Amino acid sequence: MQIQQALALYKQLESKSESAALDVEMMLCHLLKKPSSYLFTWPDKELDKDVETALKQLISRRSNGEPVAHILGSRGFWDFDLEVSPQTLIPRPDTEALVEQALALCVQNEARVADLGTGTGAIALALAWERPKWQIIASDFIPDAAALAERNRQKLKLDNVQVVAGSWFEPHSGKYDLIVSNPPYIDPADPHLQSGDVRFEPLSALTAENSGMADIELISQQARDYLLPNGVLLFEHGFDQGERCRELLAYLGFSNVETVKDYGGNDRVTFGRWLAGK
Repeated sequence: MQIQQALALYKQLESKSESAALDVEMMLCHLLKKPSSYLFTWPDKELDKDVETALKQLISRRSNGEPVAHILGSRGFWDFDLEVSPQTLIPRPDTEALVEQALALCVQNEARVADLGTGTGAIALALAWERPKWQIIASDFIPDAAALAERNRQKLKLDNVQVVAGSWFEPHSGKYDLIVSNPPYIDPADPHLQSGDVRFEPLSALTAENSGMADIELISQQARDYLLPNGVLLFEHGFDQGERCRELLAYLGFSNVETVKDYGGNDRVTFGRWLAGK
């Protein structure tokens, strides 16, 4: 089988994945350990039988709904690749909007930052990548997730991040210039939980009570005790939760409350500044 014939196998996935062609391209690059440019430079190159067999096996797994990130064991985020596992959320491009906003809001050369529910470590590591003098403490309630974030930290050699295990603020102490989080925010009754990649991701990282707002409310309430004067709380949320999040932060006494949109034009990140104590 030639490379161009292998790429045409995406037709087997068209009814299962909206990104079928890209899925097959990524899986073939993974098996060949080559960039995508190689596939289109050498379309007539014959594949080894073992590569052909392995590709068909990966396509079969994808046709059963398994996320490509889990199949390959990694997902690109910001300027690097992260190890992923079924114990954590798969990093998504929309979360990069949170990173961009955090960098814009916290302009200090040196800052103390908390990342709550870090998962793969995506947010904390992206911030550390861009701000080497920031001191970032990333926490996760699930020990396996914290261990995964630590492996990603070590791989990227980011010594300004410390990964700890614990629920929300439990392992944290002192005050922070910036608190960020991508908490669970999906309503447990949301029918979308029964389709797509989320079927293979942990419900504990996806859903929250009170129509998805429970963890956002807890984090927002407790953040006031952990923010320095003029510190910022910034979190990701559902596309239809922007108004409720703004009302919550305003009620709790945050100032300069705003919601920004993700790359798809949906409300995705809300933040507020804690001025109390100034």
